[in-house]
Amino acid sequence: MDTNELTDYMGSFADRLVSNVLRSSIKDPKEMAFLIKFGISVKKANRLRIEYETKGLHIPAFLISSITTSCNLFCKGCYARANGICGKPQKVEMGIDNWRSVFSQAEGLGISFNILAGGEPLMRKDILEAAGKMKNTVFPIFTNGTMIDDTYLRMFKKYRNLIPIFSLEGNRESTDERRGAGTYDTVIEKMVKLRDNILFYGVSVTLMEGKTDEVTSEEFISMLHELGCRILFFIEFIPVKPESTSMAPTDVTRRSMEVRLGTLRSKYDDMMFMSFPGDEKFLGGCLGAGRGFFHINPYGDAEACPASPYSDVNLINSSLEDVLRSKLFSELRKEGLLEGDHSGGCILLEKEDKVRELANINRTVWLFRSILSGIR
Repeated sequence: MDTNELTDYMGSFADRLVSNVLRSSIKDPKEMAFLIKFGISVKKANRLRIEYETKGLHIPAFLISSITTSCNLFCKGCYARANGICGKPQKVEMGIDNWRSVFSQAEGLGISFNILAGGEPLMRKDILEAAGKMKNTVFPIFTNGTMIDDTYLRMFKKYRNLIPIFSLEGNRESTDERRGAGTYDTVIEKMVKLRDNILFYGVSVTLMEGKTDEVTSEEFISMLHELGCRILFFIEFIPVKPESTSMAPTDVTRRSMEVRLGTLRSKYDDMMFMSFPGDEKFLGGCLGAGRGFFHINPYGDAEACPASPYSDVNLINSSLEDVLRSKLFSELRKEGLLEGDHSGGCILLEKEDKVRELANINRTVWLFRSILSGIR
């Protein structure tokens, strides 16, 4: 799939999302009014990205921003903690003014969706409020959900472009085993509150080997539907350590998942189902490094994706255009490192040695250029 086809596909995804959400939000005039306006802005953003494409710059429709390293949970096997995105800060985190600039630049480039992650993003209320004011961007907030209170309910009502995406592992036993006792009941309680307040939200489920039947069962999906969930992300478990590789879905499981997703999409036409990175095989390979998205960590480093923590550009002293033209992203595409299948979670993680080599070389070049720029 070439960049023009990919641009068209990502644009059509945005249209489908707005259309599906619109059908399920007809009960709430405020939600419907926001979605109609956002639908118009999505079309404008699509045209803007196509215009940049003609100038030789591919703009992804999505951005992933990890806005904090802080988190109130300690989930087993968390790749964010393993990669230094979550936990004790390794260096100074990017400030609110920098994040405002990133959000503004992204909207100006035609990036319609900016996924907010962490750590636990609800621990940075100031950044979420700044995001809410960017009316032409939707911000799915990937949250453990435990911190949602009346203050956040008021925020979500005020800023309809902030969409909570709750993390679950499946049923009570599976969720509490990985996320801590009582987490499941707390999350379900928060989901009920959002449903009762007619607020749009979604759920993210970690897809692990041996858990597929549970998280795609009629019982589980119908429960989420009854609770008001309208978008469901299946995120394949990312094995950051060799001993956890067996927890990643096998090829057989992925093929079975494709069939099951087709059935779910047909039956629940007012829900959206996304599989990541499972759906990438239909899009010509990994969507990271700016093909479909890229990742900004809490320190401002621009990375190909959250699972590949290597960068040669930092947003504190560079622009988003600099990132999209970066040597690292260009080399990842040029070297074909985004292509092909993988045995679990992330193709760039499997090619980590090569990515690290490119990042180190490019970091040296970037530092040298920065020094020369300072001398001038």
